[in-house]
Amino acid sequence: MANLVPLIFFLMSFLGACGQLSMDVIKTSFVLQMQRQKMEKGLHDYTINGSFSLPLNKENEYRYQSAFWAISQFLIADSNVLLGFRKSLDSYDSLEKETKRSFLDALYAVDPSGFEKEVWQKIQKENDPKLMAMGLLFLNRRSGNQYPVEKLMATARQKFPPDGKWPVMDALDGWMKDKPPPLPPLQDLLQFNKERGIKVIYSFQRHDRDQQGLAIIQYADGKLARDEQGKIISIRQLARSGSSLPYFITNGNTPQGIYSIQGIDTSYNNFIGPTPNLQLIMPNEYYWNAFFHSTLDTTNAITAYRSLMPETWMYHVPMMESFTAGKLGRTEIIAHGTTIDPQYFSGKPYHPISPTLGCLCSRESWNTTTGHLIESEQFRLVDTFLKTTGNNGYLFVIDLDSQHKPVGLDELEEMLKDF
Repeated sequence: MANLVPLIFFLMSFLGACGQLSMDVIKTSFVLQMQRQKMEKGLHDYTINGSFSLPLNKENEYRYQSAFWAISQFLIADSNVLLGFRKSLDSYDSLEKETKRSFLDALYAVDPSGFEKEVWQKIQKENDPKLMAMGLLFLNRRSGNQYPVEKLMATARQKFPPDGKWPVMDALDGWMKDKPPPLPPLQDLLQFNKERGIKVIYSFQRHDRDQQGLAIIQYADGKLARDEQGKIISIRQLARSGSSLPYFITNGNTPQGIYSIQGIDTSYNNFIGPTPNLQLIMPNEYYWNAFFHSTLDTTNAITAYRSLMPETWMYHVPMMESFTAGKLGRTEIIAHGTTIDPQYFSGKPYHPISPTLGCLCSRESWNTTTGHLIESEQFRLVDTFLKTTGNNGYLFVIDLDSQHKPVGLDELEEMLKDF
């Protein structure tokens, strides 16, 4: 979560004369065509190719880490990338933890073949549970029948037994073996939040995070935000990280579950851009009073967290992902826009939205000549959220099912027709 700022500073920058959000003032030089070309050249010539041309030693590990980050974010997999992967495996045992982590992140992101045997050899000797989990996840996806789930988890549990001391391994075990359970009735959740009188954003996703999701907004009076024709306002949102690692891994996909909306902010991160974003915190990430917007008794944190859901949802296991992820140290997941050139993701199901480091990202298009914002679903999300009083509430991330297609508004309207 970025540093919180009072809403007044946001209003001074983005409210027009009529008291409404104004998109006209939003611009950034980062999207100019010349800047994009410069970044593209630097990305390949310096960040990736330049780094991998250096010997992999203590002095240059930070360069390799930067290269791996770029590979994961922009999903680059050329011959130079494969060379960098080979050099990293050759030196794996002597690498710093963060270099290993960034390497395994990039390896999972671009999913190359031909590295399974080396990764298996390295992972069997790994003494860090998160690094072992990342290697096993790669093998689980790449290796077919050679490394079945039972064999992978047996290797993990030899060093990290199921005694409650290794939560990342417990999460991995569940992820490897469990199938997504049926979704409880959505009407129960919306009715529950209506009775509580709070503002809520629901981000509906697929278990296949390559697919685009949809966010809708419920105001404190229980009504869903609708347009002039009475149609539910929906905003395209991607919950996929660059690596697409599971929710319990740093910079993995956005966890399902409940997030506390702490207000509106703008970012100095060039890739996120200047469009207003929603500041979110997960359970276990910050003070409980801030998460609950109250002084709720949190002696039993899980019970307090579950109290934010109706009885039919309290024990829906996927809704505990944000609780687990926060406990494992994940932070700074927000809902934001993007300035990244969509050409990097051409042909992907999520094009033109950018994957992130685990945040929720909405589509934006920019004028590459003037730097002005042309269209922004992120802007529409924030603008719609602020149409009624208050700039906090909750956000629920919910995987509907395992279909391999974008979430559609028609199917949401069908699911919510009785609400």
